[in-house]
Amino acid sequence: MIKTTVIETPLGEMKAAAVKEGICLLAFADSQNLGSDLEELERIFGSGIRSGSNWHLWALKRQLKEYFKGKRKEFSLKLVTPGTDFQKEVWNGLKEIPYGSTISYQEQAEKLNNPGAIRAVGHANGSNRIAIVIPCHRVIGADGSLTGYGGGLERKRWLIDHEKKYSGKPVDGTLF
Repeated sequence: MIKTTVIETPLGEMKAAAVKEGICLLAFADSQNLGSDLEELERIFGSGIRSGSNWHLWALKRQLKEYFKGKRKEFSLKLVTPGTDFQKEVWNGLKEIPYGSTISYQEQAEKLNNPGAIRAVGHANGSNRIAIVIPCHRVIGADGSLTGYGGGLERKRWLIDHEKKYSGKPVDGTLF
């Protein structure tokens, strides 16, 4: 059974889902992809969805609260991230981007030893079902512009500024 809950955050409500092995979804409740992501998880796990909680969702709520207070810079949660090998490689790379830092899609592709895969990297980032915890918000355009974030660019800006504030890095309008 996939358990779901709603988590209140400074950026609005988020929907979280977990199976017994770990967290499989954290998305803004107003996300256009939320319904299709939940349907895909039902198909992948061959299980229904039910409102409720489990240890993983409880830990996620606690760690998100600490993150939004500026007290948590890394998450220690069990994650379940079904996807292609390439997507998993991209998502694992996202977790390596230091708190309070940003990189470009080009830099992300280069770190994967695949500098020509900028669009594929962007698409994989967009397929990330676990917002904030797998920090796709830390990836920006090569020119420093905010691009592509399922939660909206205002939230992406807020998250980047929030992390810079608590990392001790200057929040001066530049992203690098």
